[in-house]
Amino acid sequence: MKKTKQIENNAKIVNKYLNSKLKGNPKKLYDAAGHLIVNGGKRLRPYMVIRSCQILGGKSSTAMISASAVEMVHNFTLVHDDIMDNDEMRHGVPTVHKKFGMPIAILAGDVLFSKAFQIISESKLSPNANTHLISRLAKACVDVCEGQLLDIKMADEKRIPTEKEYITMIGKKTAALFDVSCAMGAICATNKPKDISNLSTFGRNLGIAFQITDDLIGVMGDPKVTKKPVGNDLREGKKSLPILMAIKLAKGNEKKIILKAFGNSKISKKDLNMAVEVIRSLGIEEKVRNQALKYAEKSEKSLTKYKGTAKVELVALLDFVVKRSV
Repeated sequence: MKKTKQIENNAKIVNKYLNSKLKGNPKKLYDAAGHLIVNGGKRLRPYMVIRSCQILGGKSSTAMISASAVEMVHNFTLVHDDIMDNDEMRHGVPTVHKKFGMPIAILAGDVLFSKAFQIISESKLSPNANTHLISRLAKACVDVCEGQLLDIKMADEKRIPTEKEYITMIGKKTAALFDVSCAMGAICATNKPKDISNLSTFGRNLGIAFQITDDLIGVMGDPKVTKKPVGNDLREGKKSLPILMAIKLAKGNEKKIILKAFGNSKISKKDLNMAVEVIRSLGIEEKVRNQALKYAEKSEKSLTKYKGTAKVELVALLDFVVKRSV
């Protein structure tokens, strides 16, 4: 797929820059900080930074520092998220805390976070642009932390959250970094508030569409692709959109089958598959896809006034995000 190839080519350039910045002593600390970067990831956020700069007439080289800073922050969130969830694998390799131990993993996350702001402060953009970049990225980090706590709170509560609460949570936990990726790319090219706002809106809605699609894959995804069992998020009791919709729509015995699997780590494979099939029969995949498309359409609308190759590629990214296969 052409879009995947473009993302991969961009990732190679970003990876080279990231590797140059994540070197130092003690070596083990920097090995831990770069562990997830070396072992996978599509670099969607850096791709968005660079294309958002280019759509406004900026050069990719001007946006490289911001693109790398966003990816550092993203990986910082992954390291800490894996610690909170006690996950053992990511990108097909042991998580940072499993490979290097908890203390080093926490420090590695802190290094990634700190390095992101360090490299922005050393960029050759104007002082005003650098201040704006740092301010936007810091705000996004706060939003991610708030979203993470909302997610934890939802998991701890017995009640099923509303769709509005779910969107608020992913809007902070996931979409904030997509938002700031596009905003920072725009800031690298212009100081016009309207252009920065347009790209920010594009990123936020794309981020929401991305997470909705990701959550659909978490319930119905192909195990060969996800490396997890079908219905994994249902078994883990995640209160994602497909599961919220299914619980709300199901009646009688169908609801019992879903609730039996929900948050049940000891559920048999047969019963889990049965619950997933019930969810399929309720038409949840189409309903969730439609919600993702709704946010994708909002995202594309914010680019109406722009033209050129970068716009085509950002719109193609939208299509790639919402049509990922389950």
